Amino acid sequence: MSKQECDNSSYQTKNNANTITLRNWTISWVVSMAIAAFAPKFIWDFNTVLTMIAVLINLAVGFKMLVANRDYLRGLDEMQRIILLEAMALALGVGLVVGLSYELLEDIKLITYQPEIPHIVFLMVITYGLAVISGHRKYQ
Repeated sequence: MSKQECDNSSYQTKNNANTITLRNWTISWVVSMAIAAFAPKFIWDFNTVLTMIAVLINLAVGFKMLVANRDYLRGLDEMQRIILLEAMALALGVGLVVGLSYELLEDIKLITYQPEIPHIVFLMVITYGLAVISGHRKYQ
């Protein structure tokens, strides 16, 4: 096996491990978010101590997911890192600009309902996904 093949194999192995770690922490965070959101109402009848513990666990798992995401990004090659960072920047910018304008619509009585954070999160997820696809096409 040549040095380049060995380096590629090592890179792939590390990249796969980082991807699996990120996937596992992301799934754990989603599960802990669901527990923190639904268990107080459906399982423990809004027990304050249990609810606070669930929220704190959700925060801790969320921070571990962020660390796993950072490690995943650091392990990528330069082109993949550029694609994902550009996609993240676009998603953050769209979320910020549209989110603030969305909130403003309610404040100035152009919409009659309360703006919800999940609407902005959904927009950011769609923006991120499309930006990643666009970035891969751009650099092919």
